[in-house]
Amino acid sequence: MVDHDVVTTTKSVQTLLQQMQDKFQTMSDQIIGRIDEMSTRIDDLEKNISELMTQAGVEELEDEIKVTETSGTA
Repeated sequence: MVDHDVVTTTKSVQTLLQQMQDKFQTMSDQIIGRIDEMSTRIDDLEKNISELMTQAGVEELEDEIKVTETSGTA
């Protein structure tokens, strides 16, 4: 009878641990997927900002300011 209780308890613990491992794996996969998605969105955002700055001529203005500052005429 004691052996049966030990076997039952062992099986229950193994089942519980497997369920927990499965849940953690699922959560881990979801987190990694969300991080990848966020990384893609950040890359797209950086690209869009760069394009907007180019369209607005910000890069040219920054270069002109640097030249003016180094020549000492500002």
